[in-house]
Amino acid sequence: MQGSCEIVREATSTCERRATWPWQVAVPRPYLQFEAQLVAGKSYTLSPINCPHQSAVSQMRSTISIEREKHEAELKYPRRLQRLNIFPSNKVEDMQPIDRFVVEEYVLDVLLFFNGCRKECATYLVGLPVPFRYEYLMAETIFSQLLLLPQAPFKSMYYTLVIIDLCKALPGAFPAVVAGAVRALFEKIADLDMECRTRLILWFSHHLANFQYIWPWEEWAYVKYLPKWAPQRVFVQEILQREIRLCYWDKIKQSIENAPALEELLPPKGGPCFIYSIDNDQEGGKGHKLSAELKSMVRSRKTTREIILWMEENLIPVHGNKFAAEVVIQTLLDIGSKSFTHLITVLERYGLVFAKLSTNVDMQVLVINEVTSYWKNNTQMIAIAIDRMMGYRLISNLAIVSWVFSEANVNQFHLSDRPWEILRNAINKTYNRISDLRKEIRSLENEILLAVETSMKAQKEYEAAELKLEIVDGQPVQAEKPGRLKRLKGYADRAKYEENSIRESLEAKEALLIRALEENKELFISLYKSFKFALTERLPSFSPDGKLPNLRYGQIDFMTVDLEKPPKMDVDHENGNNSIVSDGERAANAYNIGELEQWCLTTLGHVKAISRQYSTEIWPHVEVLDAEVFNKEIHPLFRKAVYDGLGRSIT
Repeated sequence: MQGSCEIVREATSTCERRATWPWQVAVPRPYLQFEAQLVAGKSYTLSPINCPHQSAVSQMRSTISIEREKHEAELKYPRRLQRLNIFPSNKVEDMQPIDRFVVEEYVLDVLLFFNGCRKECATYLVGLPVPFRYEYLMAETIFSQLLLLPQAPFKSMYYTLVIIDLCKALPGAFPAVVAGAVRALFEKIADLDMECRTRLILWFSHHLANFQYIWPWEEWAYVKYLPKWAPQRVFVQEILQREIRLCYWDKIKQSIENAPALEELLPPKGGPCFIYSIDNDQEGGKGHKLSAELKSMVRSRKTTREIILWMEENLIPVHGNKFAAEVVIQTLLDIGSKSFTHLITVLERYGLVFAKLSTNVDMQVLVINEVTSYWKNNTQMIAIAIDRMMGYRLISNLAIVSWVFSEANVNQFHLSDRPWEILRNAINKTYNRISDLRKEIRSLENEILLAVETSMKAQKEYEAAELKLEIVDGQPVQAEKPGRLKRLKGYADRAKYEENSIRESLEAKEALLIRALEENKELFISLYKSFKFALTERLPSFSPDGKLPNLRYGQIDFMTVDLEKPPKMDVDHENGNNSIVSDGERAANAYNIGELEQWCLTTLGHVKAISRQYSTEIWPHVEVLDAEVFNKEIHPLFRKAVYDGLGRSIT
């Protein structure tokens, strides 16, 4: 192998020949000021590097272990950029591939080095040393990073803030570029991966919140005439619902006044739905009286024990668990409905009351049903309440999975993001527990090392002082004073006690981690079994020759836009739709997939996205999942979705 000076000479001559190449972008050459020292440097020959033969390595390991190592390597060494071609070719400056590559690298480097300093990042992105307009290329690169799979290099909020600052720094150019990107992605929303679709919804709703919710909604008014399960209609619906979370209902209704047809996609206006309110006195009997009695007990500061005793004596034996859960949950939620802080206070103060009503998975599902019934007009409060209940161990992740896959929610898989949001929150909560425990264990292990060192040092000082003697009247006597010996003894005992205390804490955390890992295993087994059961009932049968069903009318492989093969998005209605076509006619030509097929596409897309997002936690349980779920009876489309998400090969 050639030495360093040989490489420098070759690089120098190559860069000197650059002037004859059709480049437009100047590449900094900081090495020139050190060229003399490098050329005069000593050459070294590196010894050859021998890699083990692939076949020899493969024979010693199973297929699962090889695929798992491949997955870990891809996570450790991800691709820096997976290009997503959003704009048509006439929108991007005519440039050589090397120019595009250099500008993309400029953008990626600025995003990397100014992560956390979004204003400086935007300033440098605006002033790149590029001799042509690069707003479209910069937008494509940023959106490619925002939608990068399996995960973006940085938090989505970082890219959101950078795009906002770029729009403010280039008010005459970049906002139109961003709008063009949104329109292009919207036209292809049915082809986007479900994870990318979710990120796009979260980004766009937050982006509009920073620009007074101004958007030409009349361009998308035609989605009202699409079927309820059409991806473009669901996309607009989720955007409006996310905006309401960031603002309030009347403001969002005002923002779409140019497209009144979209008001149908807004969620119902209103607060909680308390079935025992004064205005809802349909039963006029026991439920209202019991709810009023419970409210009176809360107002009079009755203890949790007294409320539980009232439930056990007057409520559950007379009316049963189901009715008791309805009365107590609805009433306590109504007490805590004023704000998020009130809700947390009720859950903390009366957690034992909730726990009394959720002794098993079936009762926990009943509790979740009451929460969703009370907050049926507010998806955000449903998600917050269920998340906090899981955090306080009042409901389990298995109960949430059972609730998500109840018939009412399964029928909403392709119409709303509500069940998917709650499911993602449950998985995240489980994963975060494991992650936090691992961090605490590593911290305790470091503390043990310090405690052991401190204990040994204190013990040595005490032993040395105890052995120190002096001769008095020809007889050896203790040299140290009794008070100092006692004090050193106390130091040594205290250090040993702290060491043992940390070891006990470590053992407790390790036991909790083992329990959490077992819960995580049960969660994914239950989740995939639920997916298998729901999909088996609805997926079309496959042909004997092994071809997959055509869910998209002629398309076999429907899992598109993974960013492994960037899609062509030659759609850019920057100035709106100029053709004179009615919304109804445009809707009729925009979508032609049946409801069952769309349900299958949406659910399989979420299966793939969940498998990809939590692949690190799923891989340790692959063998168990293969034996219990991914067996011979599994539908090939379901297997394909899971395997694609995990990065496994299909044989």
